[in-house]
Amino acid sequence: MALLEVRDLKTRFYTDDGVVQAVNGVSWEVDEGETLAIVGESGCGKSVSVLSILRLIPQPPGKIESGEVMFEDRDLMKLKDDEMRSIRGNKMAMVFQDPMTSLNPVLTINQQISEAVTLHMGMNKNEARERTTELLELVQIPQAKDRLDDYPHQFSGGMRQRAMIAMALSCNPQVLVADEPTTALDVTIQAQIIELVKQLRDEIGMAIIWITHDLGIVAGIADRVAVMYAGFIIESAAVKDLYADPRHPYTLGLLGSVPRLDMKEKEKLTPIYGLPPDLIQLPVGCPFAPRCDYRIERCAERPELIVVAPGHEAACWVDITKERKQQWVPKTTSCLKSRT
Repeated sequence: MALLEVRDLKTRFYTDDGVVQAVNGVSWEVDEGETLAIVGESGCGKSVSVLSILRLIPQPPGKIESGEVMFEDRDLMKLKDDEMRSIRGNKMAMVFQDPMTSLNPVLTINQQISEAVTLHMGMNKNEARERTTELLELVQIPQAKDRLDDYPHQFSGGMRQRAMIAMALSCNPQVLVADEPTTALDVTIQAQIIELVKQLRDEIGMAIIWITHDLGIVAGIADRVAVMYAGFIIESAAVKDLYADPRHPYTLGLLGSVPRLDMKEKEKLTPIYGLPPDLIQLPVGCPFAPRCDYRIERCAERPELIVVAPGHEAACWVDITKERKQQWVPKTTSCLKSRT
Protein backbone atom coordinates (compact mmCIF):
# COMPACT_ATOMS: atom_id res chain seq x y z
CA MET A 1 0.00 0.00 0.00
CA ALA A 2 1.28 3.48 -0.89
CA LEU A 3 2.44 5.79 1.89
CA LEU A 4 0.64 8.77 0.29
CA GLU A 5 -2.02 8.47 -2.38
CA VAL A 6 -3.67 11.36 -4.22
CA ARG A 7 -6.90 10.67 -6.08
CA ASP A 8 -8.61 13.00 -8.57
CA LEU A 9 -7.48 16.25 -6.91
CA LYS A 10 -9.04 19.44 -8.31
CA THR A 11 -8.17 22.97 -7.17
CA ARG A 12 -9.67 26.24 -8.43
CA PHE A 13 -8.96 29.93 -7.85
CA TYR A 14 -11.94 32.28 -8.05
CA THR A 15 -10.72 35.63 -9.38
CA ASP A 16 -12.31 38.76 -10.86
CA ASP A 17 -11.23 37.58 -14.32
CA GLY A 18 -12.77 34.13 -13.93
CA VAL A 19 -12.16 30.69 -12.45
CA VAL A 20 -8.54 29.53 -12.75
CA GLN A 21 -8.51 25.74 -13.26
CA ALA A 22 -5.15 25.22 -11.58
CA VAL A 23 -5.26 21.47 -10.85
CA ASN A 24 -7.53 19.21 -12.91
CA GLY A 25 -8.07 15.71 -11.56
CA VAL A 26 -4.50 14.85 -10.56
CA SER A 27 -3.80 11.34 -9.23
CA TRP A 28 -0.50 9.83 -8.09
CA GLU A 29 1.06 7.92 -5.21
CA VAL A 30 4.41 7.63 -3.48
CA ASP A 31 5.81 4.75 -1.46
CA GLU A 32 7.99 4.82 1.64
CA GLY A 33 11.59 5.72 0.75
CA GLU A 34 10.64 6.59 -2.84
CA THR A 35 11.28 9.86 -4.67
CA LEU A 36 8.57 11.13 -7.00
CA ALA A 37 9.46 14.08 -9.24
CA ILE A 38 6.67 16.32 -10.51
CA VAL A 39 7.90 18.25 -13.54
CA GLY A 40 6.56 20.83 -15.97
CA GLU A 41 6.97 24.46 -16.97
CA SER A 42 5.96 27.37 -14.75
CA GLY A 43 2.21 27.66 -14.15
CA CYS A 44 1.38 24.01 -14.87
CA GLY A 45 0.05 23.35 -11.36
CA LYS A 46 3.01 21.58 -9.72
CA SER A 47 3.22 23.73 -6.60
CA VAL A 48 -0.53 24.24 -6.28
CA SER A 49 -1.09 20.48 -6.26
CA VAL A 50 1.27 19.86 -3.32
CA LEU A 51 0.07 22.96 -1.45
CA SER A 52 -3.42 21.54 -1.83
CA ILE A 53 -2.28 18.24 -0.33
CA LEU A 54 -0.90 20.09 2.70
CA ARG A 55 -3.99 22.32 2.74
CA LEU A 56 -1.94 25.48 2.43
CA ILE A 57 -4.05 26.99 -0.37
CA PRO A 58 -5.33 30.45 0.67
CA GLN A 59 -9.12 30.24 0.86
CA PRO A 60 -10.41 32.44 -0.69
CA PRO A 61 -9.57 32.85 -3.53
CA GLY A 62 -8.48 29.21 -3.71
CA LYS A 63 -10.72 26.20 -3.19
CA ILE A 64 -10.02 22.48 -3.24
CA GLU A 65 -13.07 21.37 -5.21
CA SER A 66 -12.70 17.61 -4.90
CA GLY A 67 -10.32 14.71 -4.42
CA GLU A 68 -8.88 12.44 -1.75
CA VAL A 69 -5.42 12.48 -0.17
CA MET A 70 -4.94 9.21 1.72
CA PHE A 71 -2.22 9.14 4.38
CA GLU A 72 -2.14 6.60 7.22
CA ASP A 73 -5.64 5.40 6.27
CA ARG A 74 -7.04 8.92 6.64
CA ASP A 75 -8.24 11.38 4.04
CA LEU A 76 -6.35 14.62 4.73
CA MET A 77 -9.09 16.58 2.97
CA LYS A 78 -11.58 15.59 5.69
CA LEU A 79 -9.43 16.34 8.76
CA LYS A 80 -10.17 19.26 11.06
CA ASP A 81 -7.71 22.16 11.03
CA ASP A 82 -6.05 21.19 14.33
CA GLU A 83 -5.69 17.56 13.14
CA MET A 84 -4.07 18.78 9.94
CA ARG A 85 -1.67 21.00 11.88
CA SER A 86 -0.53 17.96 13.88
CA ILE A 87 0.49 16.31 10.58
CA ARG A 88 1.86 19.33 8.73
CA GLY A 89 5.44 20.02 9.82
CA ASN A 90 5.47 16.78 11.78
CA LYS A 91 4.74 13.76 9.57
CA MET A 92 4.72 15.78 6.36
CA ALA A 93 7.11 18.69 5.85
CA MET A 94 7.91 21.11 3.05
CA VAL A 95 11.02 22.91 1.80
CA PHE A 96 10.11 26.04 -0.14
CA GLN A 97 11.82 27.55 -3.16
CA ASP A 98 13.32 30.72 -1.65
CA PRO A 99 14.65 30.31 1.92
CA MET A 100 15.13 34.06 2.37
CA THR A 101 11.39 34.66 2.09
CA SER A 102 10.50 31.50 4.03
CA LEU A 103 12.72 32.20 7.05
CA ASN A 104 11.71 34.93 9.50
CA PRO A 105 14.41 37.65 9.30
CA VAL A 106 13.97 38.78 12.94
CA LEU A 107 14.24 35.33 14.56
CA THR A 108 17.45 33.34 15.00
CA ILE A 109 17.95 30.02 13.25
CA ASN A 110 17.67 28.27 16.62
CA GLN A 111 14.33 29.92 17.41
CA GLN A 112 12.85 28.93 14.05
CA ILE A 113 13.93 25.29 14.09
CA SER A 114 13.21 24.85 17.82
CA GLU A 115 9.61 25.94 17.34
CA ALA A 116 8.72 22.76 15.43
CA VAL A 117 10.26 20.30 17.91
CA THR A 118 8.80 22.20 20.86
CA LEU A 119 5.31 22.11 19.32
CA HIS A 120 5.26 18.59 17.90
CA MET A 121 7.72 16.67 20.11
CA GLY A 122 7.17 18.41 23.46
CA MET A 123 10.84 19.28 24.02
CA ASN A 124 11.90 21.94 26.51
CA LYS A 125 14.17 24.86 25.60
CA ASN A 126 17.47 23.06 26.25
CA GLU A 127 16.40 19.86 24.50
CA ALA A 128 15.19 21.85 21.49
CA ARG A 129 18.53 23.68 21.29
CA GLU A 130 20.42 20.38 21.35
CA ARG A 131 18.12 18.97 18.66
CA THR A 132 18.67 22.06 16.51
CA THR A 133 22.45 21.60 16.79
CA GLU A 134 22.11 17.96 15.71
CA LEU A 135 20.00 18.97 12.73
CA LEU A 136 22.40 21.67 11.56
CA GLU A 137 25.24 19.15 11.82
CA LEU A 138 23.11 16.63 9.90
CA VAL A 139 22.74 19.07 6.99
CA GLN A 140 26.49 19.77 7.14
CA ILE A 141 26.55 23.36 8.34
CA PRO A 142 30.10 24.04 9.66
CA GLN A 143 30.48 24.96 13.36
CA ALA A 144 26.77 24.34 13.85
CA LYS A 145 26.78 25.01 17.60
CA ASP A 146 28.25 28.48 17.05
CA ARG A 147 25.70 29.36 14.35
CA LEU A 148 22.54 28.71 16.39
CA ASP A 149 22.00 32.34 17.34
CA ASP A 150 22.75 33.72 13.88
CA TYR A 151 20.01 35.35 11.83
CA PRO A 152 19.09 34.26 8.28
CA HIS A 153 20.93 37.20 6.67
CA GLN A 154 24.16 35.92 8.25
CA PHE A 155 23.88 32.67 6.29
CA SER A 156 24.76 32.24 2.60
CA GLY A 157 22.06 31.13 0.16
CA GLY A 158 23.18 27.51 0.30
CA MET A 159 23.37 27.54 4.10
CA ARG A 160 19.87 29.07 4.35
CA GLN A 161 18.51 26.25 2.21
CA ARG A 162 20.30 23.73 4.42
CA ALA A 163 18.70 25.38 7.45
CA MET A 164 15.29 25.05 5.76
CA ILE A 165 15.96 21.36 5.16
CA ALA A 166 17.01 20.99 8.81
CA MET A 167 13.74 22.63 9.87
CA ALA A 168 11.74 20.29 7.62
CA LEU A 169 13.55 17.23 9.03
CA SER A 170 13.26 18.35 12.66
CA CYS A 171 10.39 15.95 13.50
CA ASN A 172 11.56 13.04 11.32
CA PRO A 173 8.79 13.36 8.70
CA GLN A 174 7.59 10.42 6.64
CA VAL A 175 7.06 12.65 3.57
CA LEU A 176 9.26 15.58 2.50
CA VAL A 177 7.95 17.94 -0.17
CA ALA A 178 10.69 19.95 -1.90
CA ASP A 179 9.31 22.78 -4.07
CA GLU A 180 12.15 23.68 -6.46
CA PRO A 181 14.59 24.00 -3.52
CA THR A 182 17.65 24.55 -5.73
CA THR A 183 16.26 27.08 -8.24
CA ALA A 184 17.73 30.16 -6.51
CA LEU A 185 21.16 28.56 -6.01
CA ASP A 186 24.21 28.36 -8.27
CA VAL A 187 25.09 25.06 -9.95
CA THR A 188 27.72 23.85 -7.48
CA ILE A 189 25.48 24.54 -4.47
CA GLN A 190 22.58 22.85 -6.31
CA ALA A 191 24.64 19.68 -6.63
CA GLN A 192 25.53 19.78 -2.92
CA ILE A 193 21.89 20.19 -1.86
CA ILE A 194 20.74 17.34 -4.13
CA GLU A 195 23.42 15.01 -2.78
CA LEU A 196 22.49 16.02 0.76
CA VAL A 197 18.80 15.25 0.21
CA LYS A 198 19.63 11.87 -1.38
CA GLN A 199 21.88 11.01 1.55
CA LEU A 200 19.24 12.02 4.10
CA ARG A 201 16.56 10.06 2.21
CA ASP A 202 18.69 6.91 2.40
CA GLU A 203 19.52 7.44 6.08
CA ILE A 204 16.02 8.37 7.28
CA GLY A 205 13.94 6.37 4.77
CA MET A 206 11.45 9.16 4.09
CA ALA A 207 9.51 9.59 0.86
CA ILE A 208 10.30 12.69 -1.21
CA ILE A 209 8.10 14.66 -3.60
CA TRP A 210 10.49 16.82 -5.65
CA ILE A 211 8.94 19.61 -7.70
CA THR A 212 11.04 21.03 -10.51
CA HIS A 213 11.09 22.21 -14.12
CA ASP A 214 14.69 20.94 -14.55
CA LEU A 215 14.78 17.45 -16.06
CA GLY A 216 18.54 17.37 -15.54
CA ILE A 217 18.00 17.31 -11.77
CA VAL A 218 15.26 14.68 -12.04
CA ALA A 219 17.59 12.12 -13.62
CA GLY A 220 19.87 12.17 -10.59
CA ILE A 221 17.34 12.05 -7.75
CA ALA A 222 13.96 10.57 -8.77
CA ASP A 223 12.63 7.02 -8.95
CA ARG A 224 9.44 7.99 -10.78
CA VAL A 225 8.31 11.07 -12.71
CA ALA A 226 4.90 12.67 -13.20
CA VAL A 227 4.81 15.27 -16.00
CA MET A 228 2.22 18.04 -15.60
CA TYR A 229 0.79 20.38 -18.21
CA ALA A 230 -2.08 22.88 -17.75
CA GLY A 231 -3.09 21.31 -14.45
CA PHE A 232 -3.17 17.74 -15.81
CA ILE A 233 -0.73 14.86 -15.43
CA ILE A 234 -0.01 13.95 -19.03
CA GLU A 235 2.62 11.24 -18.47
CA SER A 236 3.87 9.12 -15.58
CA ALA A 237 6.66 6.55 -15.56
CA ALA A 238 9.81 5.29 -13.88
CA VAL A 239 12.58 7.80 -14.51
CA LYS A 240 14.61 5.47 -16.77
CA ASP A 241 11.56 4.60 -18.87
CA LEU A 242 10.59 8.25 -19.26
CA TYR A 243 14.03 9.24 -20.55
CA ALA A 244 14.43 6.18 -22.75
CA ASP A 245 10.94 6.17 -24.28
CA PRO A 246 8.85 9.34 -23.75
CA ARG A 247 5.27 8.76 -24.89
CA HIS A 248 3.82 12.27 -24.83
CA PRO A 249 4.91 15.03 -27.27
CA TYR A 250 5.26 17.51 -24.39
CA THR A 251 7.64 15.20 -22.51
CA LEU A 252 9.57 14.69 -25.73
CA GLY A 253 9.78 18.49 -26.09
CA LEU A 254 11.01 18.93 -22.52
CA LEU A 255 13.75 16.35 -23.05
CA GLY A 256 14.70 17.91 -26.38
CA SER A 257 15.26 21.29 -24.74
CA VAL A 258 17.71 19.99 -22.08
CA PRO A 259 21.45 20.32 -22.88
CA ARG A 260 23.30 16.98 -22.80
CA LEU A 261 26.99 16.15 -22.53
CA ASP A 262 26.64 13.53 -25.28
CA MET A 263 25.20 15.96 -27.85
CA LYS A 264 26.92 15.89 -31.21
CA GLU A 265 28.46 19.04 -32.61
CA LYS A 266 25.68 19.70 -35.13
CA GLU A 267 22.83 18.83 -32.75
CA LYS A 268 20.66 21.68 -31.53
CA LEU A 269 18.26 22.07 -28.64
CA THR A 270 14.63 21.83 -29.74
CA PRO A 271 12.34 24.51 -28.26
CA ILE A 272 8.63 24.05 -27.61
CA TYR A 273 7.02 26.89 -29.53
CA GLY A 274 3.95 28.73 -28.33
CA LEU A 275 2.57 29.31 -24.85
CA PRO A 276 0.61 27.18 -22.35
CA PRO A 277 -3.18 27.61 -22.50
CA ASP A 278 -5.10 30.13 -20.43
CA LEU A 279 -6.23 28.21 -17.32
CA ILE A 280 -9.39 30.33 -17.17
CA GLN A 281 -10.40 29.18 -20.67
CA LEU A 282 -8.95 25.70 -21.12
CA PRO A 283 -9.38 24.16 -24.58
CA VAL A 284 -12.01 21.43 -24.87
CA GLY A 285 -9.57 18.86 -26.28
CA CYS A 286 -5.98 18.05 -25.48
CA PRO A 287 -4.49 21.12 -23.75
CA PHE A 288 -1.16 20.65 -25.56
CA ALA A 289 -2.70 20.30 -29.05
CA PRO A 290 -2.13 23.94 -30.19
CA ARG A 291 1.64 23.53 -29.64
CA CYS A 292 1.91 19.92 -30.81
CA ASP A 293 3.39 18.81 -34.14
CA TYR A 294 1.90 15.31 -33.78
CA ARG A 295 -1.69 16.44 -33.45
CA ILE A 296 -4.48 14.72 -35.32
CA GLU A 297 -8.22 15.35 -35.63
CA ARG A 298 -8.99 13.27 -32.55
CA CYS A 299 -6.97 15.72 -30.41
CA ALA A 300 -10.17 17.80 -30.33
CA GLU A 301 -11.19 15.25 -27.64
CA ARG A 302 -9.38 15.32 -24.30
CA PRO A 303 -7.33 12.12 -23.83
CA GLU A 304 -7.23 10.24 -20.52
CA LEU A 305 -4.14 8.67 -19.00
CA ILE A 306 -3.82 5.11 -20.32
CA VAL A 307 -1.22 2.40 -19.76
CA VAL A 308 1.21 2.38 -22.71
CA ALA A 309 3.79 0.05 -21.13
CA PRO A 310 4.22 -1.64 -17.73
CA GLY A 311 4.30 1.14 -15.11
CA HIS A 312 4.08 3.79 -17.85
CA GLU A 313 1.01 5.96 -18.53
CA ALA A 314 0.44 8.74 -21.06
CA ALA A 315 -2.48 10.93 -22.14
CA CYS A 316 -2.08 11.08 -25.92
CA TRP A 317 -4.03 9.78 -28.90
CA VAL A 318 -0.87 9.35 -31.00
CA ASP A 319 1.77 6.63 -30.64
CA ILE A 320 4.73 8.98 -30.97
CA THR A 321 7.24 6.12 -30.66
CA LYS A 322 5.82 4.61 -33.85
CA GLU A 323 5.72 8.01 -35.55
CA ARG A 324 9.37 8.73 -34.71
CA LYS A 325 10.46 5.32 -36.02
CA GLN A 326 8.76 6.15 -39.32
CA GLN A 327 10.93 9.29 -39.47
CA TRP A 328 7.90 11.48 -39.24
CA VAL A 329 8.55 15.03 -40.49
CA PRO A 330 7.36 17.88 -38.17
CA LYS A 331 4.84 20.38 -39.51
CA THR A 332 7.24 23.29 -39.35
CA THR A 333 4.61 25.72 -40.58
CA SER A 334 2.53 25.15 -37.46
CA CYS A 335 5.62 25.84 -35.34
CA LEU A 336 6.19 29.10 -37.16
CA LYS A 337 2.56 30.12 -36.63
CA SER A 338 2.88 29.40 -32.90
CA ARG A 339 5.83 31.77 -32.66
CA THR A 340 3.94 34.71 -34.15
